[in-house]
Amino acid sequence: MDSVYLLWHVHTLEGRDDEKLIGAYRTRQDAEAAIERLRNKPGFKETSNGFSIDKYVLNRDSWDEGFVRAD
Repeated sequence: MDSVYLLWHVHTLEGRDDEKLIGAYRTRQDAEAAIERLRNKPGFKETSNGFSIDKYVLNRDSWDEGFVRAD
């Protein structure tokens, strides 16, 4: 089963979440190394707790139950 690790950075900007997909990595260690490279860069160093890593299995639906809109 092949998978990738997506590295995200999320912080609040003007009252709403600002999400950035930083990259997709072959291993969790590669994603963690990217955090170390970025953690002292402008913007990231002020919000260093905004990083998260999510594992995704390739060729598998990750959101398969639909959704409800909140208007």
